[in-house]
Amino acid sequence: MAHSWWEIRILCDPALEDIIFWRLERFNCRGTATELKSNSCLMSAYLPEEQAGLLDLAALSLWLRQDALCAGWPIPAMQWDLIEDEDWGSTWKEHWQPQEVGDRFLINPAWLPPPTDTDRLILRLDPGVAFGTGAHATTQLCLESLEMRLGFDDSKSVVADIGCGSGILSIGAVLLGATKVYALDTDPLAVRSTISNRLLNRVNSQQLVAELGSIDRLKEMVDEPIDGLICNILAEVIIDLIPQFTAISKPTTWAVLSGILLEQAKPIADTLEQHGWIVATLWKRQDWCCFNIRRS
Repeated sequence: MAHSWWEIRILCDPALEDIIFWRLERFNCRGTATELKSNSCLMSAYLPEEQAGLLDLAALSLWLRQDALCAGWPIPAMQWDLIEDEDWGSTWKEHWQPQEVGDRFLINPAWLPPPTDTDRLILRLDPGVAFGTGAHATTQLCLESLEMRLGFDDSKSVVADIGCGSGILSIGAVLLGATKVYALDTDPLAVRSTISNRLLNRVNSQQLVAELGSIDRLKEMVDEPIDGLICNILAEVIIDLIPQFTAISKPTTWAVLSGILLEQAKPIADTLEQHGWIVATLWKRQDWCCFNIRRS
């Protein structure tokens, strides 16, 4: 049976792009796309009809208005329409083109032929209804962090991706040489998307294990502590998860944490310190940051 989607369109000052993306993520939108038009930014986001009513959309518009007023920027214009499944898919594909990320990755949409004239690692992706295309600063920061962690020696690395979304970070870790990756998400649609993208990149199911759940499920899946951990999710969720990191970590375990606004960095850092983690580096891009941490 076909589903209807809300297509949300927001015309805003480019300076508001990151805070609006954050709002859309909190609103549980399934995908976003951005276009620059003259001196403005046109953002499109998609949400299953059953997840929001007209009052919810009006509330989102009000939040965006308040965010802009607090930041001292012009108020964005927001409108929404209902579209069908096939319209959502074609609209999404029109917006998204291949993109180089970091020093080693090329994110290539699944519906486009991969290039033959690049020495980059080609990560083919169809995000479906899950977050993670490589276009947003938080995903880029995580991929760049993984480049610094993986692929430099022959040692085995077992990595977990908590909140895997489309599976982009899990697949990236495999392409960089991780011997095994556990990809977990509490959204069944995200797990389905990760499995689909795993097949698209010809990664076997023993090397990338995708399942529904979070750290509690990971504890049941692993026989020993993992080598690396990736979390690119909301800051509030990361704060709740940090106390659970110890149970799956060894003295040499590292982690990459993102999805965090700069203004949220201090409570994250304080919670990490309380639970025996050291911030090795803090990378910033636009209004977002990425923690590269290790055990103290």
